[in-house]
Amino acid sequence: RPPPAPYTTLRPVAFPRIVTMLSTLMTTENCPTSAPFFGFMGVTSALVFANIGAAYGTAKSGVGIASMGVMKPGLVMRNIIPVIMAGVLGIYGLIVAVILQGSITQPSNSGGEMTTKFSSFSGYAFLSAGLCCGLSGLAAGMAIGVVGDSGVRAVGQQEKLFVGVILILIFAEALGLYGLIVALILSQQSVDCA
Repeated sequence: RPPPAPYTTLRPVAFPRIVTMLSTLMTTENCPTSAPFFGFMGVTSALVFANIGAAYGTAKSGVGIASMGVMKPGLVMRNIIPVIMAGVLGIYGLIVAVILQGSITQPSNSGGEMTTKFSSFSGYAFLSAGLCCGLSGLAAGMAIGVVGDSGVRAVGQQEKLFVGVILILIFAEALGLYGLIVALILSQQSVDCA
């Protein structure tokens, strides 16, 4: 026996609407328009935290260089290494920020609605990449600042300590490099929405 006429006329019309609603729900679930927010927070975290570490390392080491330079001005240029190493941390943050920013796609207007191909997964991956680089740079900058300040003063009194201080600074700088490497790996973890 055939179904009543109203059911047959509603079925073909209702089915595409349900499919459209489900696909829209799945798209907005995995790729909400707020997903780029997390990506941009990763960009910000990488640059800001790394630069805070670089600024602290530069300022703290600069105080030690200035204090030591009053008594032995000939050693100032030799002991400028902590300032250079602290500045490199800011470059690490800049590199990661530029790479992450270049991978974030703009939302597009399709059918009167804003949709994005940038997924939540990509946003979270970029946020973690930025935090890895930024916080590692912050920690390395603090270590370089403390070691640079006291190390430069010590080298001013005993020049034989120079190699030891440089080795300590290299290991402090390596902390920032570890964060950069992990951030670069995480920046490749992205999923685009169809």
